[in-house]
Amino acid sequence: MTTATGRRFRPAPFLARRGRAAVAPDPGTLQVRRVLLASEGRPIPASAVDFAVRLAKGGGGGVHVFSVARVWGSGLGLPNPGLMPSKGEWDAQRALVAEAVAALKRAGVDASGHVLATRKAAKRIVDEAERLGCGAIVMSADPPRNALLADLMWSQEPQRVARRSPLPVYLVPVG
Repeated sequence: MTTATGRRFRPAPFLARRGRAAVAPDPGTLQVRRVLLASEGRPIPASAVDFAVRLAKGGGGGVHVFSVARVWGSGLGLPNPGLMPSKGEWDAQRALVAEAVAALKRAGVDASGHVLATRKAAKRIVDEAERLGCGAIVMSADPPRNALLADLMWSQEPQRVARRSPLPVYLVPVG
C-alpha cells in the first residue's frame, strides 16, 4: 500500500517507541485477561495495587503478584550460597506478595503470587509475564535517572523492564 507521495505505508506498531522505552497505551482502552503486578524487592504501594485492579477489572481478568528476592552476585563466576537471599529476605518478599494478594482479593479481583530469586530482575519479570500470559505489567518506580548512572542502580529496575518488555508496562510513581 502506498501513500499519496508514493511512499510505502506501514501501519503503526501497537506500542509507539520513544527512544528505547515503549509508550504504553491508554489504560482505559486496554483489555487484558491477566495483569502482572511486579516488584524488584521494594514494597508494593496501594497506588500500584489500585492501578492493577483497574486494569484487571477493565479486561475481566486476574492479577498475578511477582516479587524478586535479589541474588547479590557470584564468586569467581560460580554460584555462592553466601550471596543468595537470606531467610529474612525471603520472608520479607513473601510478606509483600501476601499483603498485595490480600488487597487485590479485598478489591474483588482473582489474585495469586510468588517470589523468585535472581540477579537479573528485569529479564525475569518480563519472562514471567510472558510465561503467565499477562497482557500488561504494573510496577512502582522511582523517577528516571541519568542513563549512565541508572544502569548501576537497582532502583531503576522498573525502567529496565519498560525498555525490555514487548508488553505494555505501567510505572506507578512511588509516593
